[in-house]
Amino acid sequence: MNKRRADNGIPKYQQIATDIAYKIVNGIYQEDQKIYARSAIGSQYSVSSETARRAMCILADWDVVTIEKNSGVLIKSVDNAKNFLQQQKQTKSIQNLKRNILDSVERQQQEIKELYDYLTEMIDQIERYRSTNPFIPYEIVITDQTPYLDRTVGEVDFWQETFATVIAIRRNGVLMMSPGPKAVFKLNDILYYTGDEECPERVQKFMYPHQ
Repeated sequence: MNKRRADNGIPKYQQIATDIAYKIVNGIYQEDQKIYARSAIGSQYSVSSETARRAMCILADWDVVTIEKNSGVLIKSVDNAKNFLQQQKQTKSIQNLKRNILDSVERQQQEIKELYDYLTEMIDQIERYRSTNPFIPYEIVITDQTPYLDRTVGEVDFWQETFATVIAIRRNGVLMMSPGPKAVFKLNDILYYTGDEECPERVQKFMYPHQ
């Protein structure tokens, strides 16, 4: 017990004060009983006289003991020792809650960082894959929000407006390959197309100009 603080971060003098208060409450020390001088307390707990003095000052502030100059420490009040221990218990509970919150925040920050790293890696892999496989199609679903419902690919100048090439349309679970300019946009169709990396944005804006 020669450390100024224990592993839990509680100052040594506070631990000594708490231990002595427990002894008072449990009847090991009686009211009006005189206990060791500060030097003896320091020796008992393997701490300096200054640390022992600070422990006694805490108890004196709570009227648990009275420090008599050159005469030791006099036990003053069991009830005040109980009050002191109750306050210590509440303080420890708050400290534990604070530590748990900080630990939780740290874990969440670590999880967010890991998620960010995974997303970054996934995006990099997708971009590398697309750069080596330029014909992987993009897709868009035809809804009733498009002004081109029931109109043909050629009629709306799809390629001229988007620089995207329609390569297939999935309708009611059936895939129609190379539909051509006469293909009609129907509700719930899935349109597959190829183009450069900016193509999806152009297609989205063209097919849904009001969104």
